Amino acid sequence: MTLSRDDQRLLLDLARSAIEAHLAERPAPERAPSPALQQRCGAFVTLSRREDGELRGCVGYVEPILPLAETVARAAVAAAVHDGRFAPVTLAELPQLSLDISALSPTSRVRAEEIEVGTHGLMIHCAGRSGVLLPHVAVEQGWDRQEFLIHICRKAGLPSDAWKMPDAELLVFTALVFGEQGGAASRPPEPPSRSPK
Repeated sequence: MTLSRDDQRLLLDLARSAIEAHLAERPAPERAPSPALQQRCGAFVTLSRREDGELRGCVGYVEPILPLAETVARAAVAAAVHDGRFAPVTLAELPQLSLDISALSPTSRVRAEEIEVGTHGLMIHCAGRSGVLLPHVAVEQGWDRQEFLIHICRKAGLPSDAWKMPDAELLVFTALVFGEQGGAASRPPEPPSRSPK
C-alpha cells in the first residue's frame, strides 16, 4: 500500500469531515477521490486526545470490500460514535482530537513461524470467532511472536493456544499508518473490527 502525501491529507480531511457531518446531522461534503483512494482497501481510524494521547476510539474494516475513501469515512464515524469502550465523541470535543489512519494491505494466510513482529498485523479465525491486532501493537507492548499469538487468541475470545488448533486460520497484513500530527500512529491494542454493511 502506497499513498501520496496529497492522498493521505485528503483521507485525513475526509475522515474528520465525515465525523463532523455525522455529529452535526448533516450530509458529508461531496469529494472526488483520486484513483488511489478508489481502490478497495481495509482501513482503521483511530481517535486520540491531542492533549495527552489518550485513546478515544478505534474502529476499522480489515477486508477490502469498499473503496478506501468510503472505508475511511465509515470507520471514522464508527470510531467516533460506535466504539463500545468509550462514550460517543461530541461535536464540541472533536477539535481536541487527533486522527490516525491505518490503510491495510490484503490479508494472506501464514504459518505461525512466518509471522514477523513489527511488520505484520495479525488476524485469527477459529471456532466461529475472530480477532485482529494492528502491526504496531506487538512492538508497543514488547511482545515476541509467541505473545502476539497468545494475545490474538485472547482478542478473539479463544483459549490462549487456539492458534495451534487444526481449524485455526492465521492471516497477516501490513499497514501504512499516517496521522494529523505527522507521524506514525501509536495506539493501545485491541481496536474492534467491523464488517461494512
